Amino acid sequence: MGRLFGTDGVRGVANADLTAELALGLSVAAAHVLAEVGTFEGHRPVAVVGRDPRASGEFLEAAVVAGLASAGVDVLRVGVLPTPAVAYLTGALGADLGVMLSASHNPMPDNGVKFFARGGHKLADELEDRIEKTYHGHAAGQPWDRPTGAGVGRVRDYAEGLDTYVAHLVGVLPNRLDGLKIVVDAAHGAASRVSPEAFIRAGAEVITIGGDPDGLNINDGCGSTHLGPLRAAVVEHGADLGVAHDGDADRCLAVDATGAEVDGDQILAILALAMREAGTLRQDTVAVTVMSNLGFKLAMEREGIELVQTAVGDRYVLEAMKVHGFALGGEQSGHVIVLDHATTGDGTLAGLLLAARVAATGRPLADLAGVMERLPQVMVNVSDVDRSRVASEPRLQRAVCDAEEELGTTGRVLLRPSGTEPLVRVMVEAADIEHARTVAGRLADVVKTTLG
Repeated sequence: MGRLFGTDGVRGVANADLTAELALGLSVAAAHVLAEVGTFEGHRPVAVVGRDPRASGEFLEAAVVAGLASAGVDVLRVGVLPTPAVAYLTGALGADLGVMLSASHNPMPDNGVKFFARGGHKLADELEDRIEKTYHGHAAGQPWDRPTGAGVGRVRDYAEGLDTYVAHLVGVLPNRLDGLKIVVDAAHGAASRVSPEAFIRAGAEVITIGGDPDGLNINDGCGSTHLGPLRAAVVEHGADLGVAHDGDADRCLAVDATGAEVDGDQILAILALAMREAGTLRQDTVAVTVMSNLGFKLAMEREGIELVQTAVGDRYVLEAMKVHGFALGGEQSGHVIVLDHATTGDGTLAGLLLAARVAATGRPLADLAGVMERLPQVMVNVSDVDRSRVASEPRLQRAVCDAEEELGTTGRVLLRPSGTEPLVRVMVEAADIEHARTVAGRLADVVKTTLG
């Protein structure tokens, strides 16, 4: 697998790349590293362990629990819950460590291990590096002190986790959802019980689709990566709106009453205005990635809301929010982070807050989403090129400048080198889709010529 930790934990094909042995070894290593840095000092350590419904999660959960307990960590096993629920419970229960088994929106054969530090925050990169180094040391035969007798970790199921998390979600809403009919697509994933229950407790009438996980059907033609079933269900049932999650429910996309998509940028725009009105949008600023639609940026400028842009990835958005103290951030893909109430993207929370805004204003979601106009966005991948010279090739930079001048204030150009492949992504936004395609095609040709 090369380097084990990626941008979102350790992922791979379960039982091929991500084996039971690897999951157990990483858990032992994590316990040792956290003990070394003093996280467990003065008390008996506790970890919260949760998973999504993938079949492989059953044996991987057993491996993680075994690893932690063998290293002297008590385990609270919360079962199938969303990633943000495990993060929340890690903080709420005062646990020293959280572990989530999920591959998010990936296909069912994949799985992943993600660690949370005390408080439910992402584990620091340097700690991930130390865990990986320790894991490799153990795998090479480096001995470690194994607790015995009363020193081994104890394991118990924490069935109250779902109710605790749902109560938290409903408790932070500014108003109830009475009178709204909402379709929830849970992607046969980790939010299959949580999300419908939260919307019901908040007062909405709920129709659930994608809510029958069998261990094999997660993300299969449903959820935030396949909005067709949600569109159809909203129209069929005459619902006010629909929300869709991915497999671990850290994302939320929506559709309005007509079935039209409301993406992450539009959700952020709606929530930004609601939070500013409530006085909770700190510094009147939203953190987003460079991939956010130009229409979002123009809308926020018009409304007097500042943007801070980061590299692509919700981890970079979260870092910027923590450094600068922002309350709201996210991605076009549906990761929405409301830092006052969550330490990571939370799809159920985002959906609830979006519905709460509809209920509070009495305005249809389509009307609220109209605060921004999504400009057409074209992406072209140019492969087999030297991605390292994107920022330094003079002919390419001239071509980009010419394109930006041609597009003016209602267009944008972004060249993104892949982090892992000899590939450059050319993204162009323009007021007209054909214009965007023309400019993107022309720039792709220049990238191929100059960097190929």
